[in-house]
Amino acid sequence: MLQNRVVNSKSSPAAETQPTVKLDPEAIVEQIRLLRSQMEEVTPLTPAQRRILREQSRKQSDAVLAGTMNVLGALDNVALALGLQPEEVRQLQADWNRWNAVAGELRALLNGVDGANLVRRQRLSLISAQAYSIGAQLARDPAHSVLVPHIQEVKRLKSFSKRRKSAENPQSPTANPAPAPAQGTTTTTKS
Repeated sequence: MLQNRVVNSKSSPAAETQPTVKLDPEAIVEQIRLLRSQMEEVTPLTPAQRRILREQSRKQSDAVLAGTMNVLGALDNVALALGLQPEEVRQLQADWNRWNAVAGELRALLNGVDGANLVRRQRLSLISAQAYSIGAQLARDPAHSVLVPHIQEVKRLKSFSKRRKSAENPQSPTANPAPAPAQGTTTTTKS
């Protein structure tokens, strides 16, 4: 099996002092697509397929899988029945371990990117709320009347968003009637 691998034998001192180039999101997407095109196997699965394969793989522990390698190598008849050589199966196991490390690194990268993006979204929400609040206060002054249509539009969008959320969630507090008295309690009125 021929593998393409970039190996950096020794970096020069000049290379160590150069600043790291920061990539913009579009360049990163391009790099990820390039990386994906250079990989041997990328197998997208549906959620149902992923669930089935996970359930099947949980039936055998890693220790059991390792132990069966000995069964496969102990007698040639086992390898003949499977149509696989023990070396092929050991290579498949080694590949699984190596790609498991890749998957872990990719999950960590995705988690970091997703976390940074959540922080950006939260900052945008805070800035938006502050801008609206300041704009609404300034719009009261006739000198800043240019803000009035913008503030009215934001109010309209907010009310539309609230109506949509309450329609999607019939359990919202505005949709529920007052709670009924608890069972087993009696109310008495004095006459």
